[in-house]
Amino acid sequence: MLQRPIRDTQDFLLSNYFAEGLRITFGVLCPSLIMAHFGMLQFGMTLSLGALCVSIVDSPGPIHHRRNAMFVTTALLFLVSIIVGLTNKSDIFIGILLVAFSFIFSMLFLYGARAASIGTSVLLVMILSIDDVRPWKEVIFYSMLVLLGGIWYTSLSYIIYRLRPYRLAQQTLSDSIHEIADFLRAKAKFYSQYTNYEKNYADLLQLQVDVHQKQDEVREVLFKTREIVRESTPQGRFLLIVFTDTVDLFEQVMSTYYNYKQLHEQFDSVGILSHYEEAINKIADSLDDIAFSLKSGGTPTLAGNLENDLAKLRQEISDLEQNKSEKYNTLGIIALRNIEVNIENIVGRIKTINKYFNKNEQSKIKKGDVDVGKFVTSQEINVKLLINNLTFSSSTFRHSVRVAIVMFIGFVVAKSLDFAHSYWILLTILVISKPGFSLTKERNYHRIIGTVAGAFIGMGVLHYVHDKNTLFVILILFMIAGYSFQRKNYVVSVLFMTPYILIMFDFLGMGTMSIAKERIYDTLIGSGIALMASYSLFPNWEHEKVKEAMTDMIKSNQWYFTEVTKLYFEKGFDLTNYKLARKEVYVKTSNLASMFQRMFSEPKSKQVHIKELHQFTVLNHLLSSYIASLSLYIKEHHFVCVNYQDIKPIADNTIYLLENAEENLRKDTTVASNVPLIRRKNAAGIPLSDTDIVIEEQFDLIQKVSYDIFKLTEKIKI
Repeated sequence: MLQRPIRDTQDFLLSNYFAEGLRITFGVLCPSLIMAHFGMLQFGMTLSLGALCVSIVDSPGPIHHRRNAMFVTTALLFLVSIIVGLTNKSDIFIGILLVAFSFIFSMLFLYGARAASIGTSVLLVMILSIDDVRPWKEVIFYSMLVLLGGIWYTSLSYIIYRLRPYRLAQQTLSDSIHEIADFLRAKAKFYSQYTNYEKNYADLLQLQVDVHQKQDEVREVLFKTREIVRESTPQGRFLLIVFTDTVDLFEQVMSTYYNYKQLHEQFDSVGILSHYEEAINKIADSLDDIAFSLKSGGTPTLAGNLENDLAKLRQEISDLEQNKSEKYNTLGIIALRNIEVNIENIVGRIKTINKYFNKNEQSKIKKGDVDVGKFVTSQEINVKLLINNLTFSSSTFRHSVRVAIVMFIGFVVAKSLDFAHSYWILLTILVISKPGFSLTKERNYHRIIGTVAGAFIGMGVLHYVHDKNTLFVILILFMIAGYSFQRKNYVVSVLFMTPYILIMFDFLGMGTMSIAKERIYDTLIGSGIALMASYSLFPNWEHEKVKEAMTDMIKSNQWYFTEVTKLYFEKGFDLTNYKLARKEVYVKTSNLASMFQRMFSEPKSKQVHIKELHQFTVLNHLLSSYIASLSLYIKEHHFVCVNYQDIKPIADNTIYLLENAEENLRKDTTVASNVPLIRRKNAAGIPLSDTDIVIEEQFDLIQKVSYDIFKLTEKIKI
């Protein structure tokens, strides 16, 4: 009980989140401290502003992408600072400029998250420069300082990367393994006697989204980093093989889906399922140890007595087989045996991964045989894409128009109020406004909670702590915490960021209470404007994209099933195509599950087909799990079937059902049909072996789920 919080704390301190918090804090604070030492604090704060704005685009990813984005941002900050500084004497002109820049830089969402963060960074420096009226010579000097601050932070980030080039890859890979461990723990709950199936399914779907997001981050870092892709060093080969093995391991975890209700009905009385739960949780602990070792440089080990637990499970299953009864039917015992074998294979893979941590073993790792370039997508800056999206049918265009209008409204409101820092209204609108209503609503809620709670914390600190040295230490701690959580937990980030800002203003000799009140008022005003606009100004509702997401989900599962059936029906097998199909299923499942979760935050009137979408999401999760099990029967368990051709009609009908389900979603209207299910034909009358029964059962389960998906798409259209 005591070890878990300690390990979690150690893990966070070794994570990229904390490293990022330290890097940004040092990069932002250092120029101000140095210049303050020479009596030029104002210049130092301008340098720090440039560093802060550039840090926004320094998110995890390949170093050449980060470096290029920081250089582009630095140049844009310089240009926008000059343009705004030379025109901010006229409210009318600056209002027009704010609308134009808000639209242009919001359109960068088309080119991905990093491009979008460039737009956010540039708009941030613009907002902070609106009220800063100076003579033109000072404007040039101010812009040069912003430029130098950006160059300083870019250099700092690049130097830190070069000192430890594999550190980011280790941290992101570690995070992805932690997510798999959490997914396993959610799986283990299905073996608990009094489990809540509905809640477990919901948790499982959300965790699957988290696993995919983390794995996608790892692919970005690993597969786009030239040193690692070339596999020219033992460390690079080590990271690649650990990642590919953990993706295969996740497929094995995905495959361990069975009819848990039936298993509980049969085996709760003997208590064997609780032993499965205990073993799976120990496997999750072993994965956590691997994740921690990646960050700490240690050597992972298996959780205590795990192998003894597996031996006991094997013995318990053997005892059940020897005492078969109507209550313990053959398929139930076969299911227990398959789960146990799958757990053994997962443990075997973990042992293999543990061996890779040995330096001697790392030198023996060979180059992989999968084309990693096919597993990542590249987003080119294509002007044609921008032109094609200049229409109200584009969600990005509608978002950009909305941001431009809302920023103008915020600008008018800010000018109307006699506040010293009314630009906070615009800042709130900028960080809250997201393309979708649900994301805007969530960010709005987090911003308000974090700001109000943080303001009270800040006022409390300033009321009770008067020693400047102690306040400075607290300031640094709040800065580190605020920047460490900005990509992990936004509400916690704002909670620490607000008192850090209040303490900073106190150092500058400004009133604490008035500043705190003003920040709360401005946040509430900006939040209200942004939220109302997301609902009333060209909103993007999730149901508008549901049909496309559902179609993509069916296509990906169909591709995955086709690749798996090649293991049974064809001699040739392309490993790369198989892994691409598997990755596509994870991506589309994540997209669909995320969409389903976001729909819950939208008004009831916009939650179109919410029950059917939930059912569709669960059915596709089952389908993916059953297909994964089918692949493992031949890949991992080495099952042999007497005649695969007897079950080929079932596979063909499954593909036919999925094709028709996809077609149903494409049509405007659908007429209910009666597509039959295919049963296995055994013309020779040869008795089926246990292996044949399992394989036939799995093909039949996949067909039945595909049929349910087909009928559900009919229901939705009708």
